[in-house]
Amino acid sequence: MGLKLLNTLTRSVQDFVPLDPSGKNVGLYCCGPTVYDYAHIGNWRTFVFGDLVRRSLEFHGYNVRHVMNITDVDDKIIRRVKETGGTLSDFTGKFEKAFLEDLAALQCRTPHHTPRATEHIPAIVDLISRLVQRGFAYQAPDGSVYFSIQKYRGAGCCYGQLVHLNFEEMRTGERVANDEYAKESLADFALWKARVPEDGAVFWPSPWGEGRPGWHIECSAMSMQLLGPSFDLHLGGEDLMFPHHEDEIAQSEGTGLQPEGQRFVKYWMHGAHLLVEGRKMSKSLGNFFTLRDLIAKGFSGREIRYLLLTAHYRETFNFTLEGLQGARSSLQRIDECIGKLREIAAGETAGADDALVRQLSKPLEDDLNISGTWGAVFEWIRETNRKLAENSILPAQAASLLASWEKIDGVLGVGLPSAAVVPAEILALVEARQAARKAKDFKQSDGLRDELKAKGWVIEDTPKGARAKRIA
Repeated sequence: MGLKLLNTLTRSVQDFVPLDPSGKNVGLYCCGPTVYDYAHIGNWRTFVFGDLVRRSLEFHGYNVRHVMNITDVDDKIIRRVKETGGTLSDFTGKFEKAFLEDLAALQCRTPHHTPRATEHIPAIVDLISRLVQRGFAYQAPDGSVYFSIQKYRGAGCCYGQLVHLNFEEMRTGERVANDEYAKESLADFALWKARVPEDGAVFWPSPWGEGRPGWHIECSAMSMQLLGPSFDLHLGGEDLMFPHHEDEIAQSEGTGLQPEGQRFVKYWMHGAHLLVEGRKMSKSLGNFFTLRDLIAKGFSGREIRYLLLTAHYRETFNFTLEGLQGARSSLQRIDECIGKLREIAAGETAGADDALVRQLSKPLEDDLNISGTWGAVFEWIRETNRKLAENSILPAQAASLLASWEKIDGVLGVGLPSAAVVPAEILALVEARQAARKAKDFKQSDGLRDELKAKGWVIEDTPKGARAKRIA
């Protein structure tokens, strides 16, 4: 069975078939961060979901060209730049750097392209000019250029492909200049915003005067320039379906650049919202977390990644600190099993067990059924631990199991724990305990064991000697 995905465009689960005639190359675009602040955990659920999609495609043998944009100019950014008094690039550069560091901390694969909106102004102007020429865009009295939904629909084009829109009941407005506007509003949206005093030094020249692009047109220009006028997959959070993604479709297909019979994007995928401690995230409720907030609480990027990948991407997910503790315990079960296999394999190598890889990966073929895959993984861990307890796994078998796990982890991306750096004082206590045991001074040995436990460490006796292990 091949990969099946829920396509928001058709509202059905479909076999994934690339546009590429050879069936090998895939263009993937993920809506990236707006770099005005640190990304919060709700944002990260979407980005980790995007990483799972990419890894799944690559696991199935596709050559993926992964593009994730950096929105480095929009209403919020301009307000923040004005407040801080610095330059646009200095302000956004700080948060872009932080985003890429956090992306790596979550063990996400780096996109092949991370285009910035400010570096694609000529491409944006070209698209707007084409829309004006085709009669789908117009310059308003304030100097801004807007996309005309009425003229687009009047030409027989469909506005409302991702979401069902009731044009009779929706509140209509003549035009909306803001990048983001009310979900119940149906209005012409800004493609190019005429310069106003509040913009300060953030503006560019254009055929319509000085100004800056609207948010929606930025994504169309960057995706089409890097992936072509038609490409395979476009990802984002469900909050972007309308108006952002709907506007992207209208303005992209309004250019008429797509080959005959093809759409701007063949498959659209959207991740569901995330709750934190059972509520919508809010700073006033104290449940608003960035990745850095959680790492400061002692959790690792792989633990956070694991938790974000425990629920299906289309399910609203409740993210809790208790859940992170559970993620830590679950990863420890995996790590301990893999660690024992490594000891048995003792450097021996072997090929993966294809049947096992198939068994563990099969649920993901069904619209990325991640819970099914984790269920299969932990059933395999349970069975492997049983065999380990029986001492029935030979080195060659252990090596094959390790190779199989590495293939599956190529999709899951939880990796291995960072090499645990055991503090010198802990190592000294371990050595002292071992010396006490050897001298049969069990009172001192027990005291040292208790001291280690109080410091958050336990001693594990292995065939290769005692080792320190941090308590979850």
